[in-house]
Amino acid sequence: QVQLVESGGGLVQAGGSLRLSCAASGRTFSRYAMGWFRQAPGKAREFLAAIRRSGDNTDYANSVKGRFTISRDNAKNTVYLQMNSLKPEDTAVYYCAADLSGRYYGNRYEYEANYWGQGTQVTVSS
Repeated sequence: QVQLVESGGGLVQAGGSLRLSCAASGRTFSRYAMGWFRQAPGKAREFLAAIRRSGDNTDYANSVKGRFTISRDNAKNTVYLQMNSLKPEDTAVYYCAADLSGRYYGNRYEYEANYWGQGTQVTVSS
């Protein structure tokens, strides 16, 4: 069992940056692949980024590749999402997730998670 608490959301102008943090409880953090998702009003939840247990392998959605960077500090039980060049369409509630796994649904590869944070709002003004 792991509990996740996100922080770092807020209001930023287009082109700006934010860094989200996700603090995990428990001593098993390093065993989990971690990730970030977001959900905008009226839209489905969207995968953004994933990082393996050791932090040596990452994956990104095309929509954020080159702008967002996921990282983790296993000593601090924390995963981060550095977001640069933010756009108004990045406005959403951002969720941290733990114990990620991926699977194919037809031709689509999708990530799922067993544990979720409560979310933090990110609003990007134009």
